[in-house]
Amino acid sequence: MTDVIMTGPVHHVTLTVTDVERSREFYTTVLNFQVLAQIGLRVLLRNGTMVLALGPAPHQPLADDRFDENRVGLDHLSFAADSLADLERAVQILDQRGASHGEIKDLSPAGLPVYVLAFRDPDNIQLELTAPR
Repeated sequence: MTDVIMTGPVHHVTLTVTDVERSREFYTTVLNFQVLAQIGLRVLLRNGTMVLALGPAPHQPLADDRFDENRVGLDHLSFAADSLADLERAVQILDQRGASHGEIKDLSPAGLPVYVLAFRDPDNIQLELTAPR
């Protein structure tokens, strides 16, 4: 028998951002995260179920670097939503803020009974809201 490492839910995610204050403002005002702590140059946010840390690059950042899900590493980060109505409301909020987003997609034809809405944070990191169908 092969030993495996047992894991639970995600405890936290850390995102490297170009401007911690700008990202803090986005995640707290658009996605309702609350500031949990400031540790050095990093800010820790909480939405009730997870911790999201935002911090600058640990070394010299690349000039004009932007997130690209086509590179090895993070593709996107998805947050649970309760309903299709929540996704429709999110589209209105993102439009009001001029935030880039896609259309709400129904993934049930692919065998997943969910709706998804993809959008971008200020560093172009792809985020998603996922609601049950």
